[in-house]
Amino acid sequence: MAVTIIVIVIVVVLLAAAVGILLRRQRALQQRFGPEYDRLAAEVGPRRARSELAERERRIAQLDIRPLSAERRAAYDTQWATLQEQFIDTPSRAAEAADSLVTAVAADRGYQVADRERLLPDLSVYHADRI
Repeated sequence: MAVTIIVIVIVVVLLAAAVGILLRRQRALQQRFGPEYDRLAAEVGPRRARSELAERERRIAQLDIRPLSAERRAAYDTQWATLQEQFIDTPSRAAEAADSLVTAVAADRGYQVADRERLLPDLSVYHADRI
């Protein structure tokens, strides 16, 4: 009887520890990815969302992501401001140009831009609050 109680207590403690680890991991992903985690978890479920986000992080870790030079950053900032002004008169053209600008910045930083379906998920690793 005592052995059974000890086994049950050990199982309960292990389950509580596993749940605690999963909750901590989920909170960390929610803090890191913000609404992107919530969107993905609602779409595919929390377990697959955790797996997908971990895969994104592994993929990005293999890239040579680098900061922009001050000159490139200034040039992109100017282009972005111009696009924002153009949006009032020609929203669809400005949106297309903004998409091209984001792609150019991503390529300049070292992201793989050839696969458009993967670009936004890849950008979410460091820029989830803006995606």
